Amino acid sequence: METHCTSDENPAATASLPPGTRLLHIGPHKTGTTSIQGALFAARDALPAYGVEFPATSRHPMQAVLAACARPGMIGDSVPTERHWNQLVERVHATGPRTSVLSSEFFADAPDDATVRRIVGRLGADRVHVLVTLRPLARIMPSQWQQYVQNGLRMGYEDWLEHMLRKAPYGKPTPSFWRRHRHDLLVERWAGAVGADQVTVVVVDDRDRDGLMRTFEGLLGLPERLLRAVPDTANRSLTLAETEMLRNLNKEFRGHDLPDELYSKLVRHGAVMHMKNTCSPTARDMKISTPAWAAEAAAGIGASAAARIEAMGVRILGDPALLSTVHEPAQAPSGRPALAPEVAAQALYGALAAVAAAAGRSSGRPVHRTSSKELVKVLGHRCLKRLRCR
Repeated sequence: METHCTSDENPAATASLPPGTRLLHIGPHKTGTTSIQGALFAARDALPAYGVEFPATSRHPMQAVLAACARPGMIGDSVPTERHWNQLVERVHATGPRTSVLSSEFFADAPDDATVRRIVGRLGADRVHVLVTLRPLARIMPSQWQQYVQNGLRMGYEDWLEHMLRKAPYGKPTPSFWRRHRHDLLVERWAGAVGADQVTVVVVDDRDRDGLMRTFEGLLGLPERLLRAVPDTANRSLTLAETEMLRNLNKEFRGHDLPDELYSKLVRHGAVMHMKNTCSPTARDMKISTPAWAAEAAAGIGASAAARIEAMGVRILGDPALLSTVHEPAQAPSGRPALAPEVAAQALYGALAAVAAAAGRSSGRPVHRTSSKELVKVLGHRCLKRLRCR
């Protein structure tokens, strides 16, 4: 029988899992995954004292999970290999009888039941407990759109919403969206592999900023406040102006048939990453606004998904009614979003720093930590070298 816990109760107090569980947090995207991954990684040295292991060697074992799901990497990045996945599985098994926890939103991209069963089987089906974190679709859609733009999407927000919500079969231009965010089907796929009694669904309440951390502590039997949010500017969402700037750059990039590898190095890991790390949005920046028709459609899909999940017999922590809440749409921006000159400058600098890094003379530091003095020196050497060759 499913367990319900409303926001007025303490979900962590009722959510303890048996020692030796392999807790598999599958996301999906934009449901607090990055915060949880950062907190778990930061606390990894303290976890063993409570019988818990974090077997991944990085905050987010994305390459391993992409390989497990037979999913290509981000645009222009190296292709994940089975070796990445095998190494992670070995580290999970090395935890022995202790509880272990893996978190990656890309598990939600597993394309079919066979892939899900294969993942669960490799990790040890009898010990795997699947955790799904859910938020209302209307909250997820703006963040997912700007994330897709960061990976090369050229379609505007309202046009994208039309394709996702009004144009059957709703799979273009981003087929991964509904694979991740038809939340009832997502829960159903994974419950089919491990059994409904081995699935916990957590409905995230955005009003409780620390609620998800406390829930994880309860699931893992950790003391309260051991898991703490770790600031991560690289994970912030882009503003409307930043996203529109990038979307138009994507059009130019595709229009000139430039290679994906160049996009990865100069745009995503260069311009965008540096801009996100050095520029903080202000109250004046326009937010991405979801029109009322789309918010209502998303709430309807959320209501249907919540009803189906409740009927599956999985454990539910939080209030499923939140998934069908019609949130007040943000006021639609008037006029065109304006990108501050300093933000544009930082984006340009990030691309130039990526060029310097590609020259192999930036001491292996990330682009956003390369000093302007060093950048000028590297670019100068590179220009001189080309002139001499000519």
